[in-house]
Amino acid sequence: MFGIGLAELAVIAFIAVLVFGPEKVPELARQAGGLVRQARKFANAARDELRDELGPEYADLELRDLDPRTIVRKHIIEAMEDAEEEARPKRRGARPLHEGELPPYDAEAT
Repeated sequence: MFGIGLAELAVIAFIAVLVFGPEKVPELARQAGGLVRQARKFANAARDELRDELGPEYADLELRDLDPRTIVRKHIIEAMEDAEEEARPKRRGARPLHEGELPPYDAEAT
């Protein structure tokens, strides 16, 4: 979720036990869980309200779609794909060969 693995979580739990004591850690964990739930509810409510205000064409809107880094990355990738398509030589009259058909050969070209 936050890029925290099992080893990091164990270190955080160990430090919490040392700092707060074993009797307060469960209560602190319960409070932290409640805080995360409230933050998630707030984010979901904001997303739903934004979807309602924007209308049905934005029904699949996600908040991460509004991240400027995501928007820039998307436009850069699209621009690169367009540039690759323009750079490809366009062959007039080219068609795929049928099965067993030999490609054209020009003896004078070599």
